[in-house]
Order: sequence, then C-alpha cells, then structure tokens
Amino acid sequence: MVHEQSYHRGPRKDSTMTTVDQHQPPTRAAAASSATDRYVVAVTLLAAAFTLIAGVWALFWPGSFAEAVRFPEHTHFLHDVGAFQIGIGVTLALALLWRDPVAVVLTGFLVGNTIHAANHAVDLDLGGRDSDPWLLGLASVLVAVALVRRLRQLHYVVGRVEPSCNPTLAPFVDQKTARLTTFRRDGTPVATPLSVAVEGDHAYVRTYEKAGKTKRLRNNTHVELAPSTTRGRPTGAPVSAEARRLDAAGAHHAARLLRRKHPLLHGVLVPVLHRLARAKTGRTVHFELTPSP
Repeated sequence: MVHEQSYHRGPRKDSTMTTVDQHQPPTRAAAASSATDRYVVAVTLLAAAFTLIAGVWALFWPGSFAEAVRFPEHTHFLHDVGAFQIGIGVTLALALLWRDPVAVVLTGFLVGNTIHAANHAVDLDLGGRDSDPWLLGLASVLVAVALVRRLRQLHYVVGRVEPSCNPTLAPFVDQKTARLTTFRRDGTPVATPLSVAVEGDHAYVRTYEKAGKTKRLRNNTHVELAPSTTRGRPTGAPVSAEARRLDAAGAHHAARLLRRKHPLLHGVLVPVLHRLARAKTGRTVHFELTPSP
C-alpha cells in the first residue's frame, strides 16, 4: 500500500490550487530577487565601462593616464595596464551576454593577451626580449584554437537559450541555423536558412515584410523546420509546423528571445541591416511556429 501511494496523484483540488498559486502576484522575495538581478547587471555594466575606458586611456594616452593617477610614467607598463584592463572589461561585458563561462574567459584572455603581444612588439625599443612578442603571440594562437573548439561544442550559440519540454523542438534550442521551408500556391517548397529561438512549445523566427517567405505565409501557414548548416544544408529531420504572424507585443517578445540567443547577430547586426534596408525590404516581422500534432 505504501508503494502504491507513492505513485498516487493528489486530488484535483490540490492541482487546481497549484495552478491558482502560480498566477498569484509576485511575492516580496521574488521582487527582491528581481531588484537584485537589476543591481548586479547595472554594477557589472558600470565595472565593464570603467575598465574599458581606463584601458583605452592607458593604452593610447599613457602620459595623460599617468598624470591623472599621479604615478611616474612608464610607457610600456602603462600599455600593459591598458591591455589587461581592456581584457577585464571585455570579460565583464560578455559575462552578461554569453552563457558559457569558458568561452567568456577565453575571449577576455585572448583580447587582453593579443594587445599585450602587440605592446611588446611596438615597445621593443624600450626593453624586453625579441622573443617576447612571439611567445605571447603563440599563447594567443593556442587560446584562439581553444576558443574555436569551444564555440563548435556550443554550435556557435553563445547567448542564453530557453528550455523546451517539447521533444519536437528540443533539437532547435541550441541550433544556430535552421532551414525553414514555406510553400507556394501550387505546393512548390521553398527553403531558406535563418535563425530560430525556442521557448516552451513554440519556435520564433524573424524576417522582413517584403521577403518571399512572408508573402507565401499569407497564403499557406504550413511550414517545415529542420536543423541545418549556415548555408541551409539540412542536418536533421524536418518538423511540420503552423506559422502565425505576431503582433507588436508578440514580435517584441520574439525579438528578445532571438537577441538573447544571438547577442551580436540579432542584437546588433540584423536590426541594423533591416533598418538600413527598410525602404527596400519593408519592416521587420516575426512569426511563431507551433509544431503540428
């Protein structure tokens, strides 16, 4: 009896209460946690900005920096201070954008050490050994190789992703590029590679108003989504889904998911390119994809 009870579901009343509880207003602890998160982000951004500004200052204007901090000027050491400060600043900034600590640390070290190697090459007339730039450069090459290997392990998805309990969409959570197939009026399939973000039971994609896929989706909302290479070569089985164009609020949410997953690509590059080409391509549009039953 005890064994059977351990697998016995609770009464419906408990389930209902749990559902209601989930929709209660945020507790004081949750609000405090949210405020703490904002505080941590703000302090990290300030620290990143401070170290980057100090690093650039020491690197390019060592005399002015030495005068400001009231220490004797030593050009090469101030150049190195700039290199290390820039490396620290990059690490702090990426810690807010990237989800993998190894990739964050390797990138920060690569930036700082590469500038350090350049400093030793430029400042050879001030001292040091002829081999220093080469040894430091070799360290940067080794770290760069390690970084590329790590990025490959992450499928080049460095941003933060949302989990999915839907096994159909699970392969797309960490997928950098997917192949979206839309259909013309006569049923002819047309495939294009694009970025995809997943949250819960839905996937989200972005395109522009005058794109061919947007026009095809007005007539036929059925699509197929498959993992692919950057050029659109399928690397997995396709998933059948229905597409729904999102309104302003939904589009904002989809854009945020894509930006979190691809901070540089969809946080900077794609929005800038869409804005520059808006007169020709129309405004940016987002679609929600729901796997077919």
